[in-house]
Amino acid sequence: MKFPVEVFIGRVQKYEGTRPSAIAKREVEGEVMLTGLGLESDEQAEKKIHGGPDRALCHYPREHYLYWAQACPEQADRFVPPAFGENLSSVGLDEKNVFIGDIFRWGDALIQVTQPRSPCFKVNFHFGIANLASLMQQSARTGWLYRVINDGAVSRDAPLELASRLSDVSVHDAAAIAWHQPFDDEQYHRLLSAPGLSVSWTRTMQKRRDSHKIESFSRRLWGNKPAVK
Repeated sequence: MKFPVEVFIGRVQKYEGTRPSAIAKREVEGEVMLTGLGLESDEQAEKKIHGGPDRALCHYPREHYLYWAQACPEQADRFVPPAFGENLSSVGLDEKNVFIGDIFRWGDALIQVTQPRSPCFKVNFHFGIANLASLMQQSARTGWLYRVINDGAVSRDAPLELASRLSDVSVHDAAAIAWHQPFDDEQYHRLLSAPGLSVSWTRTMQKRRDSHKIESFSRRLWGNKPAVK
C-alpha cells in the first residue's frame, strides 16, 4: 500500500520567551534531496536533542489534527499541518500501524522508523497550551522519527511504501512502554530487541534496566516551568 505525503522544511528561528526552534515549517514543492541528516535546507535547533542520524525526519499523522482541534477548541485554528514541526504529513499511517524498525521506500530513498517523537516543552509555547507536550505523551499522539538508510531524491509526488517490517513493537507500544507503564524489565527487553531502535532510546531503556529506575520527564515536558495538570 502506498501513502501520499506532504513534505515540509524549516529554518531555526528565535522566539521571545523560549529557546530557538525550527518548528515553523513550510511546504516543499518539487524534488528535494534526502541525506543521512535529513532534508536539504531543513534545520534543527539544539542538536543534542533534535536531529542527527536517528532523528533525520519527523512524521506526524494528519488525522491527529482534528483530535487536537476538538480537545483544545480555543486554539483550534492552529491545528493544521505542519504545526507540530513535522517533515512528513500523511493519512492512513499512525502510531498503531507503524512499527519500530519499519523500512519505507520514498522516492529514491529508504527510511527506517527509529522511535516515537519525544514531545518537548517547545510545543507548549508554540501553541500557547501550557501542558500540550504532556498531553501528547499521555495520548501517544506523538508521531515518530526516521533514520535514512539510503540517500536519494524525494518529493510529495513519491508516496511512502512499506518495504520491510522487522519487529512487532508498534510506535504506540514503544510509547506505552516508555511513558505509560510502571517499571517493567521484560517490556524494556522487548523494546530493546526491536531492530532499528534509536541509540538514544536504546541507551535510556538499558539505563532503566541497570538502575531499576524510570528517569524524570519533567525537564523535557515543562522546561524550567512548573508542571500543569
